[in-house]
Amino acid sequence: MDGFFERMLELKQKGVPLMVVTAVAKEGAGPVDVGKKMVVTEKDGAFGTVGGGAIEYYAREKCKTLLKEKQHLLETYLLSEGKIIPETKTLPMVCGGKVTLYYEYIGPKEFVYIFGAGHVAKALANVLKTLNFHLTVIDDRKEVIDSFQGADTIINLPFVDYIEKFGIDAGTMVVVSTPSHKYDYHVINKIIEKNYKPKYIGMLCSLDKLKDYLDKTYETFGKDIDLSNFYSPIGLDTGGNTPEEIAI
Repeated sequence: MDGFFERMLELKQKGVPLMVVTAVAKEGAGPVDVGKKMVVTEKDGAFGTVGGGAIEYYAREKCKTLLKEKQHLLETYLLSEGKIIPETKTLPMVCGGKVTLYYEYIGPKEFVYIFGAGHVAKALANVLKTLNFHLTVIDDRKEVIDSFQGADTIINLPFVDYIEKFGIDAGTMVVVSTPSHKYDYHVINKIIEKNYKPKYIGMLCSLDKLKDYLDKTYETFGKDIDLSNFYSPIGLDTGGNTPEEIAI
């Protein structure tokens, strides 16, 4: 367990979603000791252990599903191949004991990319950070990005260059609020071109700008393009025009 919690904290501070698997109960024989822990992430693999063998393999595979669902789980396993008892999952082992594992999801509710670090983006970040979102903010203006506060990751790169270099993770959310409609279009169309699959792409704009964007996008990609995850104009019409009101 040396360094276990330090490494777990490091991942948490980076905003990496993770599952902590803990052996919370044991009856009979088996390779698992109560209190043993394992951390599983989607990209960085696993560290720690809950006993090895079939139970650890099964736990790692279970974590992949729970990470996607962002769910906790308490599950009991019989370590005796071929036997069945109520409310347990039988694993291909011969120890004969019974083990209960607790799976705990730790991570932000959602990952949000904000393209553009202007006044509205700053106001939006102030709101999202109170709701446990992990924020990545991208802007090519160094003087603007250097003064940005409230994001977990701040990137000083041209907008499309960021997408080319790092991509956009599936199932995340994208807010497009760059200083130019040209850059807005480039961001969204690069995501489409690369076939990335965020669940939400929102563009800050007027109705006239939206019509212009759709005309150009249909011309580039065709009328059959799937824009089911595209939302614009975004936000609620509160009637105000301050950055804080626009952010809402």
